[in-house]
Amino acid sequence: MKILFSAPESNWADYRDLLPSALARAGIEAEVVREAAPGTVDYIVYAPNDDLRDFTPFIRARAVLSLWAGVERIVGNATLTQPLARMVDDGLERGMVEYVAGHALRHHLGMDAHVVNPEQDWTPEAPPLAADRPVTMLGLGALGRACAQALAGLGFPVTGWSRTQKRIEGLRCLSGEDGLSEALEGAQIVVTLLPLTPETENLLDAARLALPARGAALINPGRGPLIDDDALLAALDTGRIGHATLDVFRTEPLPRDHPYWAHPRVTVTPHVASATRPATAAQVIVENIRRAEAGEPLLHLVDRARGY
Repeated sequence: MKILFSAPESNWADYRDLLPSALARAGIEAEVVREAAPGTVDYIVYAPNDDLRDFTPFIRARAVLSLWAGVERIVGNATLTQPLARMVDDGLERGMVEYVAGHALRHHLGMDAHVVNPEQDWTPEAPPLAADRPVTMLGLGALGRACAQALAGLGFPVTGWSRTQKRIEGLRCLSGEDGLSEALEGAQIVVTLLPLTPETENLLDAARLALPARGAALINPGRGPLIDDDALLAALDTGRIGHATLDVFRTEPLPRDHPYWAHPRVTVTPHVASATRPATAAQVIVENIRRAEAGEPLLHLVDRARGY
């Protein structure tokens, strides 16, 4: 069996030893290579920022296994006819939970007022309890669900929204256009963890940004184009949105002259909310190869029609 590792050199340094070791532990005899004649490749481990764009010659490949959770860069590739699996691994999930919970608590507790306090202001005003701070989670996939459940575990009343109706214990789950408006109405913290599709681009426009409670916090570790940037800046200027913590952007790195950098109500983090962790990601890749060889369904298989 031959596995082509089609990803930038920086990724290869992380996986060069981890993948063969994980394969060996699973009892799978395979060679992991950086280059190979396309007709000899059985599986492709792929990062969407790699140069590979034409999958037509890989007539033997049984699956393309992405190292990324997001697949918007590849899902529309007409040459890709092989099954495509996105990356969902325990390290990625735990990292996202920690980022979302940390920034949600930061806004909930009003920590910024005390971290930087040059006026030495002494106003002993305690924040409300989490039970009095409604949170809306846009996106209830693996990452959104995990973050929503973590916030609910901290005592926040969490409403989740997804394209299709979900049932998750301890969460209020809504779906559809009417459900989106209902989910956003009155929310004091909004978190976006939706995939990027034609339907979700600019989902948070001026009309929808007017639905949360005045002064609400917005946390976006999902995809930059989910938000209409001009609408968000206008909402921030008026105080309609009290603060935005943004980890993802339409253009990355975020241009130095972008208004987000200087806006007093914006926190920019450089796409660090979470990352694929090679040690756990290698296990997911190997498990999918084992499944494919055994004729079992792949984990995290992408639905091409939905785009995620």
